[in-house]
Amino acid sequence: MNIARGEGKCEGIRFSAQDDSGKEVARAFLYLMHNDLHEEPFGLLEDVEVDESMRGQGIGTKLVEEVIAAARQKNCYKLIATSRHSRPKVHALYKRIGFEDHGLEFRMNF
Repeated sequence: MNIARGEGKCEGIRFSAQDDSGKEVARAFLYLMHNDLHEEPFGLLEDVEVDESMRGQGIGTKLVEEVIAAARQKNCYKLIATSRHSRPKVHALYKRIGFEDHGLEFRMNF
């Protein structure tokens, strides 16, 4: 068996929210990736973070909604969001926005 490695196409978009003073209080990344199964890309929502002092004000919801809109605009066939088991408030947010619990994430740290 021979294993070949090739280059794939990937694009990252950074989203952020600032308070009235211009200080960044939230961020998220949308990664657009292509595979051989679909002509359209899929999106990965990653590294969503809202400053602890600003949580509960709808900033995270607005930020994730902007990422969803961008994924739709880029014609993604799906958008994946991952979250640790210890973050039930994040899970509730994702479900409220329209994400479905679709499976497990397996991870290997290096």
